[in-house]
Amino acid sequence: MFLFCSFIERKLPLVKHYVGQYAFGSEINKKLKKRMKKLLILITLLLTTSIAQADSKLQDIKKNGELRVGTTGDWDPMSMKDPATNKYKGFDIDVMRELAKDMGVKVKFVPAEWKTIVAGITADRYDISTSVTKTPKRAEVAGFTATYYKYGTVPLVLKKNLKKFPTWNSLNKKNVTIATTLGTSQEEKAKEFFPNSKLKSIEAPARDFQEVLAGRADGNITSSTEANKLVIKYPQLAIVPDGEKNPAFLAMMVPKGDKEWNDYVSNWIKAKQSSGFFKSLLAKYNLKSL
Repeated sequence: MFLFCSFIERKLPLVKHYVGQYAFGSEINKKLKKRMKKLLILITLLLTTSIAQADSKLQDIKKNGELRVGTTGDWDPMSMKDPATNKYKGFDIDVMRELAKDMGVKVKFVPAEWKTIVAGITADRYDISTSVTKTPKRAEVAGFTATYYKYGTVPLVLKKNLKKFPTWNSLNKKNVTIATTLGTSQEEKAKEFFPNSKLKSIEAPARDFQEVLAGRADGNITSSTEANKLVIKYPQLAIVPDGEKNPAFLAMMVPKGDKEWNDYVSNWIKAKQSSGFFKSLLAKYNLKSL
């Protein structure tokens, strides 16, 4: 494939030259020019397709024998990093280990932060990310695989403040501070849900819910998945009881425009859904997709 592409690239200027030479002249030359133009278009399309296929992450991963995965390690139970061992565990970590195993390659987890997780894809620091929420802003520069999990968004407050903050609307006041983690989808949604509140963005490795625990914020919003884990780990926290909002889909991020790699992972996800892999994994982590 490489040799073919190189040959075409060398000959393409020559073809263009002859097309130019026959720009004017006899009727025969005009017909020849028309045919040459068609040939030029065909060669250009073939060359573009061949180069796109050659540049796919799929070939790089198989050639290098390694799948590089960007992950934040701070989203319980999707991706958690044990500070004592520096090893990762969680739902998404199991998914990525399974993907690497089925590809016959090793997996390498690359530390990422929410504020730069998209940049990690565009800068080629990793081949794929663990799950993130599909948002239009992220989709401008990164590709999304097929989804495999759906969740809702809920607010968390101190349990002792539930009477004061029993609803979403009770948190939407100018004297209320809502904490969010910088770079997350919740940071953007907080502006929509709480236009009257004071918003406070927290930079990783600190987290928004820690501001609530410390009394520096009245509440924060997070996925229902994480919230259900946090209220068990921190009994002083409680979920505001008037329902979930903003149903959202999780997917992995891959380089935008790499259709071959995206299709490979998306088809793998669908096959694993059919085999019951994701169902078993949801049970393992006591999760329920909406």
